[in-house]
Amino acid sequence: MAQAKTLGQFIIEKQADFPYAKGELSRLLRDIGIAAKIVNREVNKAGLMDMQGEAGSTNIQGESQQKLDIYANEQFITALKSGGECCILASEENEEIVMLDTDVSLDAKYIVAIDPLDGSSNIDVNVSVGTIFSIYRRQSTSGRATLADVLQMGVNQVAAGYVIYGTSTMLVYTTGKGVNGFTLDPSIGEFCLSHPNMKIPKTGIIYSINEGYYVHFPQGVKSYIKYCQVEDEATHRPYSSRYVGSMIADLHRSMIKGGIFIYPVTAATPGGKLRLVYECNPMSFVIEQAGGRATDGKNRIMELDVNSLHQRTPIFIGSEQMVLKAEEFMAEAVEEEMSMGLAG
Repeated sequence: MAQAKTLGQFIIEKQADFPYAKGELSRLLRDIGIAAKIVNREVNKAGLMDMQGEAGSTNIQGESQQKLDIYANEQFITALKSGGECCILASEENEEIVMLDTDVSLDAKYIVAIDPLDGSSNIDVNVSVGTIFSIYRRQSTSGRATLADVLQMGVNQVAAGYVIYGTSTMLVYTTGKGVNGFTLDPSIGEFCLSHPNMKIPKTGIIYSINEGYYVHFPQGVKSYIKYCQVEDEATHRPYSSRYVGSMIADLHRSMIKGGIFIYPVTAATPGGKLRLVYECNPMSFVIEQAGGRATDGKNRIMELDVNSLHQRTPIFIGSEQMVLKAEEFMAEAVEEEMSMGLAG
């Protein structure tokens, strides 16, 4: 049996793809991998270590923080600060950016945006959760980095990925040259290459959306859901509805089997629910690099202007053909509304 290639070995081999980085990006990715292994250890024994349940605090979005949310956030801050390659961390769990520049990292070239534990409310019921991360090059050239360095469009990402803590723990990432997946081998404590050159199927038979909010969805989304439910042998419909409640879990399944994940606007969240900087942009980068598509129902996610740290957006993401079909229904609904308005 051929010897498994570890994440560290793979990153070193690919370092030549980033002549401008001089090894900093490689070290930064390794730091993220180390923090992920620490978080994985605590996730797997959360019930034994009193790490389940709410912490009694809320994050900037007003959502209850889980104990593991806080723990994971602290681990990534510690790892990135000690590594010295990152000057700013933007996290779902912090209202403001976290300055990491020390004597070691005063001239650090990279910004990291992160959702330390996506789907953490699922911890108590033993459902998969994960970490989403995004890496940008700092834009300013002198002084301390600022919030403006963080508020970059998704097309400026130099790397992005996610870690899913499930029946096995996987780290999936891209640096703009394809997507590769690494599975944690607990016997040696290393992420090993298990899914080289990952490609998302062009179409699928699974749609993921919280249908409990159906009555609050835009008409285009309602029409697409009905389309998914209609029997049609040629297109393998009806499609199956699968919704975990963790963006990473639903999208990782789509990466392997094909599918679409939708989190649209609703009456309660007219700007969308998921965050652009540290959820939608990084996952869009990964999905696009795997051959998929990610939009807000009309516009490419990674080309949206970023105006605030915790900015929200609707998202349609997954297999290219499924996202395109959903966009058709969104466009038709807009046209119908416009024609009715003119008629009125």
